This record gives sequence, structure tokens and C-alpha cells, in this order.
Amino acid sequence: MENQSAEVDRYIAGFPAHSQSYLMMLRTIIKNSAPAAVEVISYNMPAYKLNGILFYFAAFTKHIGFYPVSSAIRAFKEELTAYKIGKGSIQFPLDKPLPVDLISRIVEFRVNENNEKSKNKNKNF
Repeated sequence: MENQSAEVDRYIAGFPAHSQSYLMMLRTIIKNSAPAAVEVISYNMPAYKLNGILFYFAAFTKHIGFYPVSSAIRAFKEELTAYKIGKGSIQFPLDKPLPVDLISRIVEFRVNENNEKSKNKNKNF
């Protein structure tokens, strides 16, 4: 099987330079905030796994889609009012800076959430 990080590199390279810079920045934020997470391609998008899927991201014409699941959207709803959100998605516009601190905290929230689920699952055995 091909190195998943190489596949993510290829995914990012398939977009215009401006989008690539946002994707690379998002990738760096994720790697810094969740260094133990494994980078994969899932559903044709970059994704990160640690005790299950943490989140996905994808590039679009005018935004970067970030998919941290609905629990993260609920937890950070007040801080996400400046962005278009869905049940499990956030759109970061390509004409505004990425909210580095907010993304880092969402990533850390999802890592903690998955770690807790894993601990609780293991207690039941």
C-alpha cells in the first residue's frame, strides 16, 4: 500500500497555489495539535485517525471544508458564528486567514474525545 502521507501530498498538489497554502497550513496545525494521529486518505479526502477517525478536510473553489463531527461543532458553536457550519462541517473561506487557535483547539477536543471513547470501550472488556 502506498504511503498515505504521499497520497495527501498528491491531493494537496492537485489544487491551485492559493488553496494549497491553506491546505498545507491546515495540515501543519493538525500535525502540531495531534502528533500521534495517522494521516490517511478516506472518502477521497485527507483524514486523520487516532482511536478512530478524528476528522477530514477538503478543498473547494471558495473554501476549505473541515469535518470534525457534530460533537465538535456543538462544543465550539459560539466560536464558529463567523463561519458557515453544518451538522458536522465548517467552511473556512479562502479569502480570510485560517483561525489557527480555534482549529488547534477543535483538533485537541477531537483527540481527547476519541481517547476517552477508547478508554471507556476498553473498560467494558
